[in-house]
Amino acid sequence: MKKWTTLCVTVVFLMAALKTACAAEIVIGFTGPLSGPAAEYGQDCLYGLDMAAREINSAGGVSIKGKKHFFRIEKLDDRADPTQAKNNALRFVNQHRAVAVFNPVSTTLFAIMGIPQTRDRQFIIGAYTSIHSVMQKKHPMIINAVSDFVTYVENMADQGRAGGWKKLAMLATSGTYGEAWRKTFAEAWIARGGQVIGDYPTNYYTETDFSAPLTAALAKKPDVLLIGGPSATTALVVEQARDKGFRGGFILIDQAKPDYIAKTLGDVKLLEGMISTGAIGALPLPSLPAYKKKFHAAYKRDITSECVLHYSVLRVIAKTIQITGSAHPADIRANLHMALPVSGDELPSELFGIQENGHFLCGLVMQTVKDGSFSKVDYILSFPQTKEEFEKYKKMSKTAEPEMIRWAPAAKKD
Repeated sequence: MKKWTTLCVTVVFLMAALKTACAAEIVIGFTGPLSGPAAEYGQDCLYGLDMAAREINSAGGVSIKGKKHFFRIEKLDDRADPTQAKNNALRFVNQHRAVAVFNPVSTTLFAIMGIPQTRDRQFIIGAYTSIHSVMQKKHPMIINAVSDFVTYVENMADQGRAGGWKKLAMLATSGTYGEAWRKTFAEAWIARGGQVIGDYPTNYYTETDFSAPLTAALAKKPDVLLIGGPSATTALVVEQARDKGFRGGFILIDQAKPDYIAKTLGDVKLLEGMISTGAIGALPLPSLPAYKKKFHAAYKRDITSECVLHYSVLRVIAKTIQITGSAHPADIRANLHMALPVSGDELPSELFGIQENGHFLCGLVMQTVKDGSFSKVDYILSFPQTKEEFEKYKKMSKTAEPEMIRWAPAAKKD
């Protein structure tokens, strides 16, 4: 019996050693705000990557030249600080040979993009930002699955003015992201005959008391407030504005997620008159119900576009590695198109292709609150250049309600 036990133990160790010898790791780095007021935002991004890696690994990983490779996620907190984000990225690449570094803040992305890349030290920059000045830098290794915020601006400004609002005060977050939103939205609002009566930027990544800017803004009697940054602090702005007696509307910049905010506040009526991005979980895509259930079971939280898109992008990277048989960052970046398109019956988001600059072609969702209830989501495709292209991509979608898909061409840039 003792000999048999010894033999079994030996076999177990040999099998483990064989698995180690036949497997290798593909490291993915994540640097973002994992503590402080923006922690929920950063954690949702991270959890999307983590869930994708776990599923890929449990299914056997990816095979390169007959050798199994498994994903490992390395994470570091940068609290949205550019210097820390750059140092974190360097650590991932130099110490762990990360093939990709993901980051979800435009200011910190610019810092990471400043790291010199060579053939021996290359890495994909997994951006998550709607500020497409990042994409306009044409960095050869960047990818991004978020639509340009200008499309949101145009649609939100149209809806706001059509609803009768005229006087706008802006309290969106400070920094590169917030500045771009405030400037662009002000121009669009004025072009439609609206008035901008005040601009009060505040750092949603560090502040929790918005009394001073709200008092200054509300003194000017606005019809609507442009607000937003991370969802947790945006909820505080809504609550504090209502406590001060504001009964007008809210337009939320795209980082702020209305479903999360409503749940935090505990009362959708506090968001009455809101125009915002939509809850991605409300899209009738075939794979979303199962994804929601698995994500909630694993992380005890509801899904957001952050977790969904990070999950989907890593799955596309894994698919590209499997197709090409290479985990070199440059090979992955050059061949992502081979793993596309992916539709809503395969992943919980739809990626219709990828542009040369690294921007994935994807839809965006919008929503409003009226009479204390959320509207149905509006599924918008802004990237098709012609009606014919729009119809082609619409047919590719697996949404159960194709009539909800709308074409809103992105504004052309000079």
